[in-house]
Amino acid sequence: MKRFISANASEILAMDAKELKESIKASEGRVILSENVAVRDSFVGDITNAEIARAFGADLILLNAVDVLEPKLFAIKDQKDFINELKTLVKRPIGVNLEPVADSTSMMEEKIDISEGRKASETTLRELERLGADFVCLTGNPGTGVTNEQIEKVIKNTKKHFSGLIIAGKMHSSGVDEPIITKEVVKKFLDAGSDIILVPAVGTVPGFNSQNLTEIVQYTHSHGGLVMSSIGTSQESSGVETIRRIAIDNKICGVDIQHIGDSGYGGVANYENIFELSKAIRGVRHTVSMVARSINR
Repeated sequence: MKRFISANASEILAMDAKELKESIKASEGRVILSENVAVRDSFVGDITNAEIARAFGADLILLNAVDVLEPKLFAIKDQKDFINELKTLVKRPIGVNLEPVADSTSMMEEKIDISEGRKASETTLRELERLGADFVCLTGNPGTGVTNEQIEKVIKNTKKHFSGLIIAGKMHSSGVDEPIITKEVVKKFLDAGSDIILVPAVGTVPGFNSQNLTEIVQYTHSHGGLVMSSIGTSQESSGVETIRRIAIDNKICGVDIQHIGDSGYGGVANYENIFELSKAIRGVRHTVSMVARSINR
């Protein structure tokens, strides 16, 4: 098993969930995940957002707003086998957001209804397993009413029906009036079976600071988990200086993966910001290695 940032595409795609987790861990905070709105026309217009993100340094691709029961992804020929088609195009691990929506909760804004194919359920989890997704992200888009309590419940169910990595947590409030993340919540997620804890990146939501994140990272690592910081507050379309600062601040705190969100041209972060994030957390040498290395190796 090689560390992710030194592995060829064929080696990466041959990894099972446990090996992929160890490969990410061995990369010492130098792995990038790009979240894409896969159903929207891309910035270029005839290729997927996944291809754009991969070309500028993304290591993992997370698909947002996909109805896994009735998929309608942009620039994909075989909708019923979209995971494998994307893997063929980018030769990177592919994951999908599923949302653990609570039936009733205290909302700070109007609740947005989403389709059943976007919600986390036994049916959608089984479909992700059939499709061959490498990971699932249990989180909430703005206004969907996803709660930490519901995420915990869904993690337990996910372990029964899905063999890939489980990422769990919130990037922002999802419209719910509760703390986004606490150490107590992290403990519940890990006990339920989450492999990777998702947290807001320091500098993206008010009041979540470096001390908070460092404590969460240290606790998670001591209990066998990994941590992914997320830029999910539209700052992925900010200037490169903002991305650079977020990248370094969160690396100092010890996160294993840095997520960059989908609020950019056509549902993917500005390409220069993905590239800047890569240079900031792993330097030019490893950036060139990841973007230039043939997917056929």
